[in-house]
Amino acid sequence: MRSLGFVDFLIGLGILFVLEGILFAASPAFMRRAMKSALEAPDNILRAVGIASAVAGLVLIWLLRR
Repeated sequence: MRSLGFVDFLIGLGILFVLEGILFAASPAFMRRAMKSALEAPDNILRAVGIASAVAGLVLIWLLRR
């Protein structure tokens, strides 16, 4: 559990939880509307947004690790 990659993964996961928690704490009504909107969105749109988000994250990690 002490490998650098796993520690980095856990740090990233922790940051994700912090950001998500801040969004829910700061504006629960907005987050509720966002979740309802996501439930109503077609699968292909959600899939495209997910892929774009994953690619953007990978590019960001690559740029920071260079």
